[in-house]
Amino acid sequence: MVTTSATPLLPGDPYQADCPTRRILDRIGDRWTVLVIGVLDHGDARFSELRRRIAGVSQKMLTQTLRGLERDGLVRRTVYPEVPVRVVYGLTEAGRTLQEPLRALQQWSIEHLGDVSASQQAYDLRD
Repeated sequence: MVTTSATPLLPGDPYQADCPTRRILDRIGDRWTVLVIGVLDHGDARFSELRRRIAGVSQKMLTQTLRGLERDGLVRRTVYPEVPVRVVYGLTEAGRTLQEPLRALQQWSIEHLGDVSASQQAYDLRD
């Protein structure tokens, strides 16, 4: 089905290209989002701590991820007027509601790592 501007969108239909829920799924399905939420699951953290705990994330990607999460209302950014200025990131109430499903995904990936790795190796060996 093609959606046109005349076709009304059903609320919460991520299978429609222009549905806002698709953007939310894109955000929470992003690997950096999953890892940031995972770190903040343990408490508030400064940018440098997040970067240190999330191996492989660039400063640019972490900044973009945090800004997106803040914009979406999942992370709060608190600036303390100290010298030097201290900025701390933490989960909002909405962000905390993501902890359980993301923990479940993390646990699933740990439990199925061997099966997935074996499948990948078998696939890669096919002609």
